[in-house]
Amino acid sequence: RETIRRAQEHGLGVKMITHKRGADSAAVIYDAIVHAKSKGIDVILGDTAGRVHTNVNLMDEMRKIVRVNRPDSVIFVGDALAGNDIVQQVREFNDACDITGVILTKVDADVKGGAAVSVSYTTKKPIIYVGVGQGYDDLQEFSADWFVKLIFNSG
Repeated sequence: RETIRRAQEHGLGVKMITHKRGADSAAVIYDAIVHAKSKGIDVILGDTAGRVHTNVNLMDEMRKIVRVNRPDSVIFVGDALAGNDIVQQVREFNDACDITGVILTKVDADVKGGAAVSVSYTTKKPIIYVGVGQGYDDLQEFSADWFVKLIFNSG
């Protein structure tokens, strides 16, 4: 509900498909896919925020979401400042869901780029976007050149 409120406040114009709290996550995403197909919409985003790699039930639920809905992409979104824990997180999520790419937030807050190198090395999957601020417009496509400059021009 908080995500819906924030999206509406910022005028993102995003249609949200929701169910009541406690609903089956795979069913919510399935309903979003059915809706999108009926409206000729090519892309949906299924937000599964709050999954913790150490919670077996939530990771099983992630496996079910992927098994039932067969998404074209599974993107891991993680905090670049999470230290070594993000490496374990991304490894567990990749093992469960075979992620296709990574989005790292808060990359701008660490002069060495946070855990970007470790995450990329661990998964062998591309970092596709990085968060460099707190706003919706602060998500930028990952650029290796930008990243190298961030690391080596930081002092």
